[in-house]
Amino acid sequence: MTRSQLFLGSILAIVALAFAGTALAKAHEHKNGEELLGSQIKVNGPHVIDKHGKYTATAQVSNGKITGVAVKHADKGDVAVKKVKTNKKMAQADVIHPVAYTLAQAQDLGTTYIGYSYIDDYGNEVVYWFPYEMILDGATGAIDYVPVA
Repeated sequence: MTRSQLFLGSILAIVALAFAGTALAKAHEHKNGEELLGSQIKVNGPHVIDKHGKYTATAQVSNGKITGVAVKHADKGDVAVKKVKTNKKMAQADVIHPVAYTLAQAQDLGTTYIGYSYIDDYGNEVVYWFPYEMILDGATGAIDYVPVA
């Protein structure tokens, strides 16, 4: 093979890998925290609201309000959770929509939603959304929600 053939083959391989990387882009999973917590909002203390692979999400409830959400990995321990806010309804009750549908058709209802977000082992973002009035400290410490790209 000549140098030009090797060079061209290398370039094509690099381009193919670049496109393969974008096909494996990170996903978002929006979950309705209010629905997951249910009637446990009336009971003080920690409540497991979801298990996602090796991750367990727990909502801390005090006097009918959520004081925070913690996530723990079975092997690695505590996971960083980010508090976010938006005016769009990101999670629908009883239904999990594909990301493209959820983000494109999220409705701005004038209500503020507070989410607790973490990144799983695969780089996917998981967010538990609650209406503002369910959160004890509201938007304190919450940043505007921007999906992980």
